[in-house]
Amino acid sequence: MNKKMNQLTYWEKFQEKYLIKSKFGKLFVYIILSIWAVSTIFPLLWVILNSFKQSREIINNTFGIPADPTFQNYINAFNTVNIGKSYLNSIIISGSVVFLVLFFGGLASFVMARMNFKLRAFLQTILIASLLIPAFATIVPVYRMMIDFGLVNTYLGLIIPQTAGNLPFAILVISGYMATIPRELEEASVIDGCNRWQMFFKVFLPISLPAFGTVATFVFLWSYNDLFSSLVFVEHESVRPIVVLLSYVSSQYGTDYGLMTAAITMTVIPVVIFYLFAQNTFEKGATAGSVKG
Repeated sequence: MNKKMNQLTYWEKFQEKYLIKSKFGKLFVYIILSIWAVSTIFPLLWVILNSFKQSREIINNTFGIPADPTFQNYINAFNTVNIGKSYLNSIIISGSVVFLVLFFGGLASFVMARMNFKLRAFLQTILIASLLIPAFATIVPVYRMMIDFGLVNTYLGLIIPQTAGNLPFAILVISGYMATIPRELEEASVIDGCNRWQMFFKVFLPISLPAFGTVATFVFLWSYNDLFSSLVFVEHESVRPIVVLLSYVSSQYGTDYGLMTAAITMTVIPVVIFYLFAQNTFEKGATAGSVKG
């Protein structure tokens, strides 16, 4: 026991003595977490409440309960700025990005994690290094390529760059998980007559679902909230995603606070719902594979 205590860092010793075992320490942690939760949830609740008010009431009664709740702001969001079309665009773009990243990232992860070849270490270094390059540094050549291929103001003009930008992250996460799968399962599948494709889809894919779920959650959120790429590659209203529409509402209808809060609510709520459904998968993927064996 003493040997174990000596191996702990000063911060770990402080946590164990004053936060984990102490009642006052636990109370302090709960207070901090409660304050953080309230500060995080309150802005969302404030926006939702104000979305049911007229603009004048928002100014006069910003933090109060709506005196006369109305759905007119949501009706205006559909009729004035066509938010339904932007929703569909975001679903098409983000859904396609998630599918492509999981498909190509899963196959690449299987190769990186379970096969030995000469350029494996070099490719892994390139993947890690690519995470250090911000999207702003590559936007000019990528935009030029999209123009040359005629993909500006199209779904593919957003899907391809977002897919390429998310693949390194996906490969590193999924390959790290696949590397922890026992070699015996791979050998058993070979004995059963599985080729590489069958081994991936029948053995490694089902086992690695938590990692795929984690990657899908992050990629969907990043793609859905990617305002920078959307502003660069999309100008036409027909392919405008929801985040660009929100920017448009803020600039064109800045004084219509009711419409703005309704648009913000309709932009944020799908993300919250998606995360609530994917929360269990995300937590499993974030912790599974951290201990090998």
